[in-house]
Amino acid sequence: MILTIQRLGHLGEGVAPGPIFVPMTLPGEVVEGEVIKDRMPAPRIITPSPTRVKPPCPHFKSCGGCSLQHAADPFVAAWKAEVLRKALFAQGLSAEITAIHTSPANTRRRATLSARRSKKGALVGFHARASDTIIEIPHCHLLHPDLIAAIPVLEHLTITGASRKGEIAFTVTRSMGGVDIAAKGGKPLDGPLRVALAALVEQHRLARLARLARLNWNGEQVAERQPPVQNFGKAQVLPPAGAFLQATAAGEAALLQAVRKAVGPARQVADLFAGCGTFTLPLAEAAEIHAVEGDYAMLEALDRGWRHAIGLKRVTIETRDLFRRALLPDELKRFDAVVIDPPRAGAEAQMTELAGSAVNRIAAVSCNPVTFARDAKILTDAGFALDWIEIVDQFRWSSHIELVGAFSR
Repeated sequence: MILTIQRLGHLGEGVAPGPIFVPMTLPGEVVEGEVIKDRMPAPRIITPSPTRVKPPCPHFKSCGGCSLQHAADPFVAAWKAEVLRKALFAQGLSAEITAIHTSPANTRRRATLSARRSKKGALVGFHARASDTIIEIPHCHLLHPDLIAAIPVLEHLTITGASRKGEIAFTVTRSMGGVDIAAKGGKPLDGPLRVALAALVEQHRLARLARLARLNWNGEQVAERQPPVQNFGKAQVLPPAGAFLQATAAGEAALLQAVRKAVGPARQVADLFAGCGTFTLPLAEAAEIHAVEGDYAMLEALDRGWRHAIGLKRVTIETRDLFRRALLPDELKRFDAVVIDPPRAGAEAQMTELAGSAVNRIAAVSCNPVTFARDAKILTDAGFALDWIEIVDQFRWSSHIELVGAFSR
């Protein structure tokens, strides 16, 4: 069939009439290929878009880690802004998008790689598109070089600790102390395996093949050669293994700058879904912060970082599941501003309580334009104005969109 691509879908694939989904295509392109059900898996480009560029990464065609390397950066930025505008429009909203921050290539400091034993040793990388096949990525343009350097370590860990047919997920995080590795899906950790895994980490450390900080295996710590600390403002935090961290340092800095601008001169701030303190600890340089998070281990790391830092104002912590037990208006009345950074599902219950509170300023961080718009509608219906939005594209070459929205009474 010969098709003309009309638009991009929410996953970054081209969409032709039908709809028929065509990967690695752009609006306006004419393509030819076999259609299987509702997909053209291997299109041939007949008429390319003027916004098409040569993908920089040699793994792009087979690897599922990126979906938009064939599109010019200005096109991707404009498309993500349009996705956000459409999500807002569906709720009857609009707002000025004041900035789009795109993280540079080779700066992803946290990723989850898949691994499996093979006849020749081990495969470590990302899955191919819509497949269980693992694609090796030695020349990846997405990951930070420190994470690429750790792949041989992951291969040896897989050979030692993976079952013959099982798959291991390695969450690798770049830290001040080196690469922090959290493995899930490997063999049960017994005495001999613990010794073997720890020896592998030490062997690679002594050979200086990679800077390794810590290895956690199925939830148990196996080795720690250097504390895998993260800098959050003036504080150093030692997060739990595999804990959430913003994907790039540049992305985190852009989010923090926007949050600071949205919070303004507030002196009493609540940070909801605070995690390990990405926003709490830098904001504590100018305001007293109450950090609320459902994961006690992350809050404990935040608190320890605050207690050892110099020059920060008072930080209090509260372990609380905000989905089941949102902060109520009488609990929120002492705060001048609120920062809220929920998971992709948004925070409908908490936004409803914020809407009924006396809080004047809200910095809403989101990784899902659809749930952000739904929650924004709750606030605007209660008298808040959506003043501006900044987009932070730290998941470069993907359809993922992060943003900060500023609300005021």
